[in-house]
Amino acid sequence: MGFTIIGALIRASAVILLIATPSIILPSTPGETGQMAMLVAILAAIATFAEYASKTPSLIEFREAPPVNRIRFLALFACVFFLSSILRGQVAPTTFTVFLDTAGERLAEMIDFPLSPVRLMIGLLPESTPEATISIFRTAAGVAYIISILSLAFMVITLRFGRWPLPGRSFNIWTNLPLFNPSVHMDVVQKLRRDAAVNGIFGLTLPFFVPAVLQLVVQFVDPISLTNPHTLVWSVTAWAFLPSSLIMRGLALSRIANILESKQKRALAKALEDGWVPVQQSA
Repeated sequence: MGFTIIGALIRASAVILLIATPSIILPSTPGETGQMAMLVAILAAIATFAEYASKTPSLIEFREAPPVNRIRFLALFACVFFLSSILRGQVAPTTFTVFLDTAGERLAEMIDFPLSPVRLMIGLLPESTPEATISIFRTAAGVAYIISILSLAFMVITLRFGRWPLPGRSFNIWTNLPLFNPSVHMDVVQKLRRDAAVNGIFGLTLPFFVPAVLQLVVQFVDPISLTNPHTLVWSVTAWAFLPSSLIMRGLALSRIANILESKQKRALAKALEDGWVPVQQSA
């Protein structure tokens, strides 16, 4: 019980650090913005602590199947930290921020081609946007998108070569997937594969779909002001992180489905060897 509480406290502290990072790094953060960030951080930390301190999870998936959530968190934190550092460098440059800005600009230029997600995001900016703002936005979008791609690659390597979930460790599908609700008329393996496909499709299309929808929305309402550094950091981070998180979930569900199917086949083969004969259902 003591280790559970300690682990929950560490995770809650990590959540506070994540949400407070822009307020800590960005210069001249307004007092109201800092207070709001701290309030959100405290509420998120309380929810995280309650989730990990309890024996039965209610919302967070893969709680007992590392490192899925750790990869997600590190990718999210990397986005927030690097984007905040790049924006800080526009006001108070240092060697580190200059390096990040230069490297990010080069990476953004590599993936800024027609119909790319980065180009679509840049299209959200009004025509009157200064070139300097467009350049910063392009760099931020490029860095966030590269981080999401790298996190996906690390997830694939973990599933493929790390043999996730690790051998010898039991995987409780009901504990690690509290939001998973198998259909009565569908096999668990089929339901997992269907959910995996849905998550993968949404994850692949969101980087293209969201900018297109926002371009339609801004025709009827005022566009979101991206001159606010906090707004830019969280908007670009959400745009890059949510699709990669969905794809990670789809990969994990697909892996679990394959494991369950393999176990079902071995159990069936063992039963047939023991002389069990399946009952034929009458029409």
